[in-house]
Amino acid sequence: RVTLFAGVPTMYIGLLHVEHNCDISSLRVAVSGGSSLPTEVFKTFEARFNVPILEGYGLSETSPIACFNHLDQERVPGSVGQPIQGVEVKVVDLDGPALAVGEEGEIIVRGHNVMKGYLDRPEVTESVLQSGWFHTGDVGRFDESGNLFIVDRMKDLIIRGGFNVYPREIEEVFMTHPAVAMVAVIGIPHQEYGEEIKAYVVLKPNQFVEADELQLWGREQLANFKYPRFVEIREQLPMSATGKIL
Repeated sequence: RVTLFAGVPTMYIGLLHVEHNCDISSLRVAVSGGSSLPTEVFKTFEARFNVPILEGYGLSETSPIACFNHLDQERVPGSVGQPIQGVEVKVVDLDGPALAVGEEGEIIVRGHNVMKGYLDRPEVTESVLQSGWFHTGDVGRFDESGNLFIVDRMKDLIIRGGFNVYPREIEEVFMTHPAVAMVAVIGIPHQEYGEEIKAYVVLKPNQFVEADELQLWGREQLANFKYPRFVEIREQLPMSATGKIL
Protein backbone atom coordinates (compact mmCIF):
# COMPACT_ATOMS: atom_id res chain seq x y z
CA ARG A 1 0.00 0.00 0.00
CA VAL A 2 1.05 3.58 -0.61
CA THR A 3 3.16 5.11 2.19
CA LEU A 4 4.55 8.20 0.42
CA PHE A 5 2.79 10.76 -1.76
CA ALA A 6 4.67 13.40 -3.75
CA GLY A 7 2.93 16.15 -5.68
CA VAL A 8 2.76 19.80 -6.66
CA PRO A 9 0.51 22.30 -4.82
CA THR A 10 -2.41 22.02 -7.26
CA MET A 11 -2.63 18.30 -6.46
CA TYR A 12 -2.99 19.04 -2.75
CA ILE A 13 -5.65 21.62 -3.52
CA GLY A 14 -7.50 19.03 -5.61
CA LEU A 15 -7.33 16.40 -2.85
CA LEU A 16 -8.90 18.83 -0.39
CA HIS A 17 -11.95 19.02 -2.65
CA VAL A 18 -12.51 15.26 -2.89
CA GLU A 19 -15.86 14.73 -1.19
CA HIS A 20 -15.87 10.99 -0.56
CA ASN A 21 -13.74 9.51 2.20
CA CYS A 22 -10.69 7.50 1.17
CA ASP A 23 -8.67 5.04 3.21
CA ILE A 24 -5.20 6.57 3.38
CA SER A 25 -4.25 5.02 6.70
CA SER A 26 -1.07 3.60 5.13
CA LEU A 27 0.16 7.05 4.08
CA ARG A 28 2.98 8.19 6.35
CA VAL A 29 4.30 11.32 4.70
CA ALA A 30 3.62 13.68 1.78
CA VAL A 31 6.14 15.73 -0.19
CA SER A 32 5.40 18.99 -2.01
CA GLY A 33 7.54 20.76 -4.58
CA GLY A 34 7.50 22.40 -7.99
CA SER A 35 6.12 25.67 -6.66
CA SER A 36 5.27 27.23 -3.32
CA LEU A 37 2.56 25.47 -1.32
CA PRO A 38 0.03 27.97 0.07
CA THR A 39 0.20 28.00 3.86
CA GLU A 40 -3.57 27.60 4.14
CA VAL A 41 -3.43 24.43 2.01
CA PHE A 42 -0.54 23.09 4.11
CA LYS A 43 -2.44 23.55 7.36
CA THR A 44 -5.80 22.30 6.05
CA PHE A 45 -4.32 19.17 4.45
CA GLU A 46 -2.40 18.14 7.56
CA ALA A 47 -5.42 18.76 9.79
CA ARG A 48 -7.80 16.81 7.56
CA PHE A 49 -5.63 13.81 6.67
CA ASN A 50 -3.26 13.78 9.66
CA VAL A 51 -0.32 13.36 7.30
CA PRO A 52 2.78 15.59 7.54
CA ILE A 53 3.83 17.50 4.42
CA LEU A 54 7.52 17.98 3.76
CA GLU A 55 8.08 20.91 1.44
CA GLY A 56 11.31 21.28 -0.49
CA TYR A 57 12.96 23.63 -2.94
CA GLY A 58 15.13 23.23 -5.98
CA LEU A 59 15.34 23.52 -9.73
CA SER A 60 16.31 21.26 -12.62
CA GLU A 61 19.68 23.01 -12.48
CA THR A 62 20.16 21.85 -8.87
CA SER A 63 19.40 18.18 -9.58
CA PRO A 64 16.63 19.08 -8.45
CA ILE A 65 16.81 19.66 -4.65
CA ALA A 66 18.64 22.36 -2.71
CA CYS A 67 16.58 22.63 0.50
CA PHE A 68 14.24 20.23 2.25
CA ASN A 69 12.26 19.74 5.44
CA HIS A 70 12.81 16.66 7.60
CA LEU A 71 10.47 14.75 9.89
CA ASP A 72 12.94 14.86 12.77
CA GLN A 73 13.12 18.67 12.63
CA GLU A 74 10.58 21.33 13.46
CA ARG A 75 8.64 22.28 10.34
CA VAL A 76 7.55 25.87 9.86
CA PRO A 77 4.52 26.37 7.57
CA GLY A 78 5.61 28.25 4.46
CA SER A 79 9.26 27.19 4.78
CA VAL A 80 11.03 24.89 2.31
CA GLY A 81 13.43 23.78 5.02
CA GLN A 82 17.20 24.01 5.20
CA PRO A 83 19.99 23.33 2.68
CA ILE A 84 20.67 19.64 2.13
CA GLN A 85 24.03 18.13 3.05
CA GLY A 86 26.91 19.39 0.92
CA VAL A 87 24.93 22.30 -0.51
CA GLU A 88 25.28 26.00 0.29
CA VAL A 89 22.40 28.43 -0.12
CA LYS A 90 22.59 32.20 0.28
CA VAL A 91 20.21 35.12 -0.07
CA VAL A 92 21.98 38.05 -1.73
CA ASP A 93 21.17 41.49 -3.07
CA LEU A 94 21.71 42.44 -6.70
CA ASP A 95 25.27 43.59 -5.97
CA GLY A 96 26.27 40.20 -4.56
CA PRO A 97 26.73 40.52 -0.76
CA ALA A 98 24.79 38.11 1.45
CA LEU A 99 21.84 39.65 3.25
CA ALA A 100 20.97 39.47 6.93
CA VAL A 101 18.36 37.16 8.42
CA GLY A 102 14.87 38.23 7.41
CA GLU A 103 15.98 40.34 4.44
CA GLU A 104 14.68 39.42 0.99
CA GLY A 105 16.98 38.87 -1.97
CA GLU A 106 17.93 36.47 -4.74
CA ILE A 107 18.55 32.84 -3.79
CA ILE A 108 21.87 31.44 -5.00
CA VAL A 109 23.05 27.83 -4.68
CA ARG A 110 26.48 26.15 -4.72
CA GLY A 111 27.32 22.48 -4.30
CA HIS A 112 27.66 19.04 -5.86
CA ASN A 113 24.09 19.24 -7.10
CA VAL A 114 24.55 22.28 -9.34
CA MET A 115 24.73 21.69 -13.09
CA LYS A 116 27.89 22.27 -15.13
CA GLY A 117 25.99 24.36 -17.66
CA TYR A 118 23.40 24.46 -20.41
CA LEU A 119 24.26 22.38 -23.49
CA ASP A 120 25.61 24.58 -26.30
CA ARG A 121 24.46 27.76 -24.51
CA PRO A 122 27.64 29.25 -23.03
CA GLU A 123 26.31 32.81 -22.76
CA VAL A 124 23.24 31.74 -20.80
CA THR A 125 25.40 29.50 -18.60
CA GLU A 126 27.73 32.40 -17.83
CA SER A 127 24.80 34.61 -16.85
CA VAL A 128 23.54 32.21 -14.15
CA LEU A 129 26.74 30.50 -12.96
CA GLN A 130 29.16 32.87 -11.25
CA SER A 131 32.12 31.57 -9.22
CA GLY A 132 30.32 28.27 -8.79
CA TRP A 133 27.13 29.89 -7.52
CA PHE A 134 23.92 29.27 -9.45
CA HIS A 135 21.64 32.30 -9.53
CA THR A 136 18.10 30.93 -9.32
CA GLY A 137 16.07 34.01 -10.16
CA ASP A 138 13.97 33.32 -7.07
CA VAL A 139 13.48 35.73 -4.19
CA GLY A 140 13.67 34.36 -0.65
CA ARG A 141 14.68 34.98 2.95
CA PHE A 142 16.08 33.01 5.88
CA ASP A 143 14.71 33.01 9.40
CA GLU A 144 16.84 32.86 12.55
CA SER A 145 16.75 29.05 12.55
CA GLY A 146 18.13 28.79 9.02
CA ASN A 147 14.85 27.92 7.35
CA LEU A 148 14.40 29.25 3.82
CA PHE A 149 11.19 30.92 2.71
CA ILE A 150 10.40 31.49 -0.97
CA VAL A 151 8.91 34.90 -1.65
CA ASP A 152 8.40 34.70 -5.42
CA ARG A 153 10.10 34.65 -8.80
CA MET A 154 12.04 37.83 -9.60
CA LYS A 155 10.45 37.96 -13.05
CA ASP A 156 6.95 37.85 -11.51
CA LEU A 157 7.51 41.05 -9.53
CA ILE A 158 4.78 43.64 -10.13
CA ILE A 159 5.83 47.29 -9.92
CA ARG A 160 2.70 49.34 -9.29
CA GLY A 161 3.21 53.07 -9.04
CA GLY A 162 6.78 52.58 -7.84
CA PHE A 163 5.84 49.96 -5.21
CA ASN A 164 7.18 46.40 -5.47
CA VAL A 165 4.45 43.78 -5.13
CA TYR A 166 5.04 40.02 -5.16
CA PRO A 167 2.04 38.01 -6.44
CA ARG A 168 2.53 35.19 -3.95
CA GLU A 169 1.77 37.43 -0.97
CA ILE A 170 -1.59 38.35 -2.50
CA GLU A 171 -2.30 34.74 -3.47
CA GLU A 172 -1.63 33.57 0.10
CA VAL A 173 -4.19 36.08 1.40
CA PHE A 174 -6.85 35.15 -1.14
CA MET A 175 -6.39 31.45 -0.36
CA THR A 176 -7.72 32.17 3.14
CA HIS A 177 -11.10 33.23 1.71
CA PRO A 178 -13.60 30.42 2.42
CA ALA A 179 -14.89 30.37 -1.18
CA VAL A 180 -11.53 30.38 -2.98
CA ALA A 181 -9.99 27.14 -4.23
CA MET A 182 -7.18 28.52 -6.36
CA VAL A 183 -5.81 31.91 -7.38
CA ALA A 184 -3.18 33.35 -9.70
CA VAL A 185 -2.10 37.00 -9.54
CA ILE A 186 -0.38 38.87 -12.38
CA GLY A 187 0.54 42.40 -13.37
CA ILE A 188 -1.21 43.97 -16.35
CA PRO A 189 -0.17 47.15 -18.21
CA HIS A 190 -1.61 50.38 -16.81
CA GLN A 191 -1.19 53.87 -18.25
CA GLU A 192 -0.94 55.67 -14.91
CA TYR A 193 0.73 53.15 -12.58
CA GLY A 194 2.85 51.21 -15.07
CA GLU A 195 1.30 47.95 -13.88
CA GLU A 196 -1.95 47.10 -12.16
CA ILE A 197 -2.74 43.97 -10.18
CA LYS A 198 -5.20 41.36 -11.42
CA ALA A 199 -6.33 38.16 -9.71
CA TYR A 200 -7.76 35.13 -11.49
CA VAL A 201 -9.80 33.06 -9.05
CA VAL A 202 -11.27 29.55 -9.11
CA LEU A 203 -14.03 28.96 -6.57
CA LYS A 204 -14.58 25.87 -4.48
CA PRO A 205 -17.43 23.53 -5.50
CA ASN A 206 -20.88 24.86 -4.55
CA GLN A 207 -19.46 28.25 -3.57
CA PHE A 208 -20.79 31.46 -5.09
CA VAL A 209 -19.28 34.90 -4.74
CA GLU A 210 -19.07 37.82 -7.15
CA ALA A 211 -15.76 39.19 -8.40
CA ASP A 212 -16.62 42.61 -6.96
CA GLU A 213 -17.12 41.05 -3.53
CA LEU A 214 -13.70 39.40 -3.68
CA GLN A 215 -12.12 42.66 -4.78
CA LEU A 216 -13.63 44.50 -1.81
CA TRP A 217 -12.61 41.69 0.53
CA GLY A 218 -9.05 41.90 -0.76
CA ARG A 219 -9.05 45.63 -0.14
CA GLU A 220 -9.84 44.97 3.53
CA GLN A 221 -7.04 42.41 3.87
CA LEU A 222 -4.18 44.05 2.00
CA ALA A 223 -2.33 47.35 1.85
CA ASN A 224 -3.80 49.90 -0.54
CA PHE A 225 -1.07 49.41 -3.14
CA LYS A 226 -1.29 45.61 -2.97
CA TYR A 227 -4.94 44.64 -3.35
CA PRO A 228 -6.09 43.63 -6.87
CA ARG A 229 -8.13 46.28 -8.65
CA PHE A 230 -9.27 43.59 -11.05
CA VAL A 231 -10.65 40.16 -10.12
CA GLU A 232 -11.84 37.62 -12.67
CA ILE A 233 -13.53 34.35 -11.73
CA ARG A 234 -12.57 31.37 -13.88
CA GLU A 235 -13.73 27.76 -13.95
CA GLN A 236 -10.10 26.67 -14.16
CA LEU A 237 -6.59 28.03 -14.55
CA PRO A 238 -4.14 27.03 -17.30
CA MET A 239 -1.66 24.44 -16.07
CA SER A 240 1.41 22.66 -17.35
CA ALA A 241 1.63 18.91 -17.79
CA THR A 242 3.07 18.66 -14.27
CA GLY A 243 0.24 20.62 -12.66
CA LYS A 244 1.96 23.99 -12.30
CA ILE A 245 -0.17 27.07 -12.85
CA LEU A 246 1.06 28.82 -16.00
